[in-house]
Amino acid sequence: MATSKQQFIEFFPRLVTDLLRDLDELEALPESKAWIKRALELNVQGGKMNRGLSVVDALAVLRSQAGTKLTTTDRERATILGWCIELLQAFFLISDDIMDASITRRGQPCWYRRPEVGMIAINDAFIIEMFIYRILKKYFRADAFYIDLVELVQDVTFKTELGQCLDLITAPEDDVDLNRFSMDKYRYIVRFKTAYYSFVLPVTMALMLAGVQDPKAFQQAEAVLLPLGEYFQIQDDFLDCYGTPEMIGKIGTDIEDNKCSWLINQALLLANPDQKTQLHQHYGKRSAEDVAAVKAIYQDLGLEQRFHDYESQSHTDITGLIKAVDPALVPHQIFVDYMGKIYRRTK
Repeated sequence: MATSKQQFIEFFPRLVTDLLRDLDELEALPESKAWIKRALELNVQGGKMNRGLSVVDALAVLRSQAGTKLTTTDRERATILGWCIELLQAFFLISDDIMDASITRRGQPCWYRRPEVGMIAINDAFIIEMFIYRILKKYFRADAFYIDLVELVQDVTFKTELGQCLDLITAPEDDVDLNRFSMDKYRYIVRFKTAYYSFVLPVTMALMLAGVQDPKAFQQAEAVLLPLGEYFQIQDDFLDCYGTPEMIGKIGTDIEDNKCSWLINQALLLANPDQKTQLHQHYGKRSAEDVAAVKAIYQDLGLEQRFHDYESQSHTDITGLIKAVDPALVPHQIFVDYMGKIYRRTK
């Protein structure tokens, strides 16, 4: 029997076929259909798919708590919503790579860096985002929660874009000023740019599919999922510096890109005046020597160990938050499964 992940992956061609059929109804020409098909296949697939799979996994836990198993219809509907999140992720990543002038994504050249693509990637990102709403309309329009579902995706997309906005204006590449950085700003960026779409969105979708309507269930879930999202992003920041391209599927460029990351914020909190001067001198510059100078200060400040200490403490703190959730509203297993996927990950 196919695993949950295999079934999820195998559904994607069917979704692409549906979307291309929409293009037929709009009398799209063959060359545009072929282009969009390739953009979908190369940008939406290829990741870990944790966000999309989490919709299926969370719904399975919710059904189990109710004493039933996932039906074929359950799995299909959760899979469709999971792929909507993967489409949203592709929309964000294509755009983010352009804004960050990134080189690789998932071990391949970024979409916009392909010679035949370039800035056409911007329009491709728009199209991929709009496909989400066409899917929701096709498969969920008859559901009582349809409007709530559409508004959820719109709300999460907007919050993610607000997080990206603060990230970009706090750390413009051509105007390095570490005085703009702070842990408060960092937490806002992380919560809005990552936590809502990566953690809150999948579980909220699963709760909707399960017929949950009590606002307390959604509130209590969010109280755990937002800190989980913060922990996940701090891991990402750590891996950007200390992971290899083979491990994480991309070349880390947070230092060169003047990113308001957890590492630089911790360094600014811990550095002595001389180290701060060096950070101001070298951070946000693209030469290998500048990057090495920043990493040397990180090493002197013991940031690698500080991250591992943070990771252990986060596990304890989030476990406490999980225990505070009313299990009759949201099963604890949903959060335990999430933590199991990301705790001490290396990619």
